[in-house]
Amino acid sequence: MNIQTIKKKLVGDRHFYRKVLTVTVPIMLQNGITNFVNMLDNIMVGQVGTEQMSGVAIVNQLMFVFNLCVFGAVAGAGILGAQFYGSGNHEGVRYTFRFKMYICLAISALGLLIFGGMGDTLIQLYLHSGSETGDIYATLEHGRQYMLVMMAGLIPFAVVQSYAGTLRESGETMVPMIAGITAVLVNLVGNYILIFGKFGAPMLGVQGAAIATVISRFVELGIIVFWTHSHKEKHPFIKGVYRSLYIPGQLVRQILVTGMPLLINEGLWSGGMAMITQCYSVRGLAVVAGINIANTLTNVFNVVFLSLGNAVGIIVGQLLGAGKLEQARDEDRKIIAFATFLCLGLGVLLYVVAPLFPLIYNTDQEVRELATSFMRITAICMPLYGITNTAYFTLRSGGKTIITFLFDSAFVWSVVIPIVYCLSHFTGIHVVWVYAACQATELIKAIVGLTLVYKGVWIQKIVAE
Repeated sequence: MNIQTIKKKLVGDRHFYRKVLTVTVPIMLQNGITNFVNMLDNIMVGQVGTEQMSGVAIVNQLMFVFNLCVFGAVAGAGILGAQFYGSGNHEGVRYTFRFKMYICLAISALGLLIFGGMGDTLIQLYLHSGSETGDIYATLEHGRQYMLVMMAGLIPFAVVQSYAGTLRESGETMVPMIAGITAVLVNLVGNYILIFGKFGAPMLGVQGAAIATVISRFVELGIIVFWTHSHKEKHPFIKGVYRSLYIPGQLVRQILVTGMPLLINEGLWSGGMAMITQCYSVRGLAVVAGINIANTLTNVFNVVFLSLGNAVGIIVGQLLGAGKLEQARDEDRKIIAFATFLCLGLGVLLYVVAPLFPLIYNTDQEVRELATSFMRITAICMPLYGITNTAYFTLRSGGKTIITFLFDSAFVWSVVIPIVYCLSHFTGIHVVWVYAACQATELIKAIVGLTLVYKGVWIQKIVAE
């Protein structure tokens, strides 16, 4: 195969990249600003002290499991919603939206029960001695205070995902972006005022950070709900959506068959990430703090490949729904190549700035050195993340949710966690090398993912006209 043939297969024209960026950039901006503000929030809490930062980081790791369960719950209906929209079936989009609302409210109720009844026990799983940094009992108290307030934001967060996901599947990416950006700016200002007690407000520390986050979620909910219901002509799915609770039984079964593996996958995957962090935590609070600092910056960089993954789900899903199967294959291949190239450049940048970022935090040198090492390992693996994430969304866009389950969470629990658990509990290997071994497993996923994409097992239309 010569260079021209490879270029034709992997590189698109100007129109193609314009389409990809039209979908990706609003999502990227929203997620980028969200993660950037989260980074500033984290830095603010980190200025208060290591225990406060660690307590918030542990609770956010637990909340991450809830968030991913919500994403997984709406994803199955979202696959069908994108294909319904691609085929012009607005009634189908309306039914999938109703399903999202039901499942999100149910997961929110379950989350409130778990965090309310088992919050302290869950936080204590991450509290271990083994480093010179941190006070375990102070960290537990700060985590408890933060969790109690954050619980108030679970329901608005879940409802926003139902609305925002359906709007994106219907081609509207700007409004969720604007709502998200407004929310994070409210969160940023609220954090500054309430954490440090500015403009006459009380100095609330971690509780102030949680209050600001909850307020921002209600602001985002208000914006996105008001806009959607004010533009019924543009988005017919919202017309009469609450006049009935009806969803056709056959569609419910199809959503469950398609979506339950995704819900289970996201729950198990995020639980797996929490488990991996817990394994690292047995090496001491310094490791928890170091991973928190590293994740804060790498999450900003990760926005690129995560947004391109969403673009795959939307663009390829709509092409499959419209029956344009060969075009879907061609554009998917080019998006994967585009994501890999961008992640290579981002990895180089992250590797360079890694030693500088931890200097911002009010913490010990031990924590700073660990954070730098974790970020540099992530930087080296960045192109692999671009491949695996876009491959995952490719398989998901064609409804291959059983395969994505095996590809994602089953891999984490059967391969990654046993490696990390054994290395962290039964060996004296430095935690940096344990972290490197965990990230290196991404190479296996990249090879498997590209193989499945190349074979075209995902190329199918799964909705009726």
